Amino acid sequence: MEKSLNLVFVATFAIAALLQSSFAQRDYVVGDALGWVIPSTPSTYATWAANKTFRVGDTLVFNFANGRHDVVKVTRANYDSCNAGNPLLMLSSSPANVTLNETGSHYFICGFTGHCGAGQILAINVSAAVSSPAPQPSPRPQPTTPPASSPVPFAPAPTPQGGSPSPSPSPVSGPTRSPMTYIVGDTSGWTVPPSGASFYQTWANGKNFMVGDILVFNYATGAHDVLEVSRASYQQCNSSNPILNLTTPPTRVTLRTTGEHYYICGVTGHCTAGQQLAINVSSSSTATPPSSATPPSSTSGPTPPNNPSTPSPAGDNNNGTPPTPGAASLTVAGLSATFVSLIVAVFV
Repeated sequence: MEKSLNLVFVATFAIAALLQSSFAQRDYVVGDALGWVIPSTPSTYATWAANKTFRVGDTLVFNFANGRHDVVKVTRANYDSCNAGNPLLMLSSSPANVTLNETGSHYFICGFTGHCGAGQILAINVSAAVSSPAPQPSPRPQPTTPPASSPVPFAPAPTPQGGSPSPSPSPVSGPTRSPMTYIVGDTSGWTVPPSGASFYQTWANGKNFMVGDILVFNYATGAHDVLEVSRASYQQCNSSNPILNLTTPPTRVTLRTTGEHYYICGVTGHCTAGQQLAINVSSSSTATPPSSATPPSSTSGPTPPNNPSTPSPAGDNNNGTPPTPGAASLTVAGLSATFVSLIVAVFV
């Protein structure tokens, strides 16, 4: 018994030490799934950082498409004026990892023309690292004798009553619902999606668009626009002769007719990078995805797949593989399970 209790204490100390080291430093993926892109609203990255505590030793991970963005660490004055000259640090390969090695304020912008002014900026404050106190040993458990179990009287199952149960009533469809407002892309807004061509079709899947509903496109003024186009123009990412051309955010589009509707961004390269949306509008409570929206070929535009893949947290068409969140926690959990198995084996 003495040897078994010693093994318990050793396992307890080892698990506590692993947990302490796992929480000593953290990796923060800037913008999470959105990545490091031109955001739909200028306050996107300030909102992302607002509820986080950054400490010395932590790492910022910037995910973006190589050649379309970069990461420039600048002074407060250059941050305020969106000036990428004389940078403190410049990284152009994704993912860009920045280790926070000193306390105080840190400022980051994208050095591409117009990107900082459109909201691709981040300001954070870094605090000193916190060292956790050493774990205290728990008192030795005293062996106890389990109480004798009392017999439980057997209760016979109730005898079923004669006759079959009454069938449940069939659901009755209710009246047509009131018009709804949909924010296109939700918190990501209307932008070049970081996960590629499937992003907006994934967002639309499962939604029941009806006549009277409203689509709201959120984006930075001058960085994007909203064009409603024909099916052929949608397939070819052709922005000429649009059915509708809107340039002022937030753009509200009321769905007035049934059938298929197609939307793209007319800024060069944005549609082919996945900034496009195809939906089917119904007048009833049941809607189906667009049946005739044949995905464009790889040479003429993006391919909205029938079975969209799960968006990955990367920049605009990012080819880099972002770090997998939670890997350290999984490692600690696995080691902890090993210690627990050892303890159980000793007791058995």
